[in-house]
Amino acid sequence: MARLRVYVDTSVFGGCFDREFETGSRAFFEAISAGKVLPLVSEIVARELANAPEQVQQTFAQIIEGECERLAMREATASLASAYVQAGVVTPRCLDDALHVAMATQARADVIASWNFRHLVNPTRIRGFNSVNVAQGHGQVVILTPEDVAHSLEEGDEGRDEDV
Repeated sequence: MARLRVYVDTSVFGGCFDREFETGSRAFFEAISAGKVLPLVSEIVARELANAPEQVQQTFAQIIEGECERLAMREATASLASAYVQAGVVTPRCLDDALHVAMATQARADVIASWNFRHLVNPTRIRGFNSVNVAQGHGQVVILTPEDVAHSLEEGDEGRDEDV
């Protein structure tokens, strides 16, 4: 099975140091260490983490020092993010969230991992992002929590019907 290409949003790095999200975040980073996930990181994440606590910045540094795909902002990325805002998927105040989705969409990420339930891991917004993506000829996005990504990669998980 090929590695899952996962766009990692800013919240995942901080999640390692939040009691509520620590277990799921650490499981996700273990999946990266085990070679099951290829992380995709963007300059948007780097900018957002520039003033984060030192431990969060160290977690980010470990990821970008390892094997990962680094995504740079392009004009097409900004245009797609603007389309999300114009369609009302997110407000202009949430432009960075739109940029995360646009970056992941254009990189053809398998999944976006996030703990941002308000703007990203939200079925209504996911439907909105995908509506814009389809209208503009892009693929659809899948947005999951890091914990759900890690759980989906657990050995022996494939083919089991009892969880369905």
